[in-house]
Amino acid sequence: MEQLKRLEALTAAIPSDQVEDVREDIVGELFKKSRELCSDAVTVTNRELLYRSERLDRIFTSKLWGFPIMLAMLGVIFYLTIAGANVPSSMLASFFGWVEGYLTLAFQAIHAPDWLHGVLILGLFRGTAWVVSVMLPPMAIFFPAFALLENYGYLPRVAFNLDRLFKKTGAHGKQSLTMAMGFGCNAAAIMSTRIIESPRERMLAILTNNFVPCNGRWPTLILLASLFMAAGFSGGAQTLVTASVVMGMVLIGVVVTLTVSWGLSKTALKGVPSHYTLELPPYRKPKILNTILRSTLDKTIYVLRRAIIVAAPAGVLTWILANIYVGDSSILIHFVSFLDPFARALGLDGFILMAFIIGLPANEIVLPILLMGYLATGSLTEVEDMFALKQIFLDQGWTWLTALNMMLFSLLHYPCGTTLVNIWKETKSAKWTFLSFAIPTAIAIGVTFLVAQAARALGWV
Repeated sequence: MEQLKRLEALTAAIPSDQVEDVREDIVGELFKKSRELCSDAVTVTNRELLYRSERLDRIFTSKLWGFPIMLAMLGVIFYLTIAGANVPSSMLASFFGWVEGYLTLAFQAIHAPDWLHGVLILGLFRGTAWVVSVMLPPMAIFFPAFALLENYGYLPRVAFNLDRLFKKTGAHGKQSLTMAMGFGCNAAAIMSTRIIESPRERMLAILTNNFVPCNGRWPTLILLASLFMAAGFSGGAQTLVTASVVMGMVLIGVVVTLTVSWGLSKTALKGVPSHYTLELPPYRKPKILNTILRSTLDKTIYVLRRAIIVAAPAGVLTWILANIYVGDSSILIHFVSFLDPFARALGLDGFILMAFIIGLPANEIVLPILLMGYLATGSLTEVEDMFALKQIFLDQGWTWLTALNMMLFSLLHYPCGTTLVNIWKETKSAKWTFLSFAIPTAIAIGVTFLVAQAARALGWV
């Protein structure tokens, strides 16, 4: 008891700006002492295997090389995801188009009314088919790749590298783990914040998790980066530029996460960050086949099923709104006309905002709804290739600014409906659930407005 009091007195005498350095020294001394005791008591038969992890950690957790290696690995995953998803996506789109043709013939054979064919085929089936063909291939690559890094033991090193950054913002180092889970699904990441013991720091993680792109936003970011940002390139160079742009968006999301965490920790969620000592597991050779199968079943299929459940009714709703007329225009067009002036100030248009609003249940359906709104048929017309898809956007007056601001708005805007429900379940608070919606929405509006006004003032558009 006396020693504890002496320790507390010594700690109180340390200047606040040196507390973290002293803590690291204490942890280092404890590690050194425990290593000495272990070497005296334990007989090592394979010393090479024992110290392999330590040699790798000198590289992967290095202050000099840790972050470049982390960004390089993230870039490689994006490159493989983009390059590997193109062909399967085209094949799935062709397959669903073939199936739709036979379904249309079946409706004609039974003399089904046009409205039934429109709701079930042009609305429900096409919207669902788009989600499957666009989402399944990249998820089937992205999730297993992350799972392999996790099984190898690298992801805890990512948390170790990011711990210092989150600590400086007043957040908890474990927030880096929940943020990494947000790359797959923000809704699941909200539940993963339970690993953070401090209620204040857990709330910080919940309120900022949305700023990293989830599986529903990857297709939008990848597609627009490929069509507009990498338009002057071809082949492997186009894939490389697309991956670089997407990684840039991820870095913007991380910067916003840290900035908002810092701002909240100085205002609404004041407090001192709790200490976080992470024991790094040894590196292990992953079971490749088992990891790929489990990540495909546990994550890819689960997320895809959720997307389909949400996309089906959204496709039907969009078709109905586009085919019920009030006066000379459909309900959808009236809605778009109302949103258009505000959207133009953000560098977008009314159709884009309409797609984000109707796409609240799931980010996966924003692009299908947008195309459905653009095409005067009131249904998601099939697009033969990427050039035809880009031409649709150009015909609507899109520029590089439109594509950039849609990517930024997609990255920063409010969480999807499933994530909001999980936030309500985890916090049991209407106030914090509303703030988790309002904060990213305000940031998305502010960022796109400033970018649009700056680009126009400089004469870039």
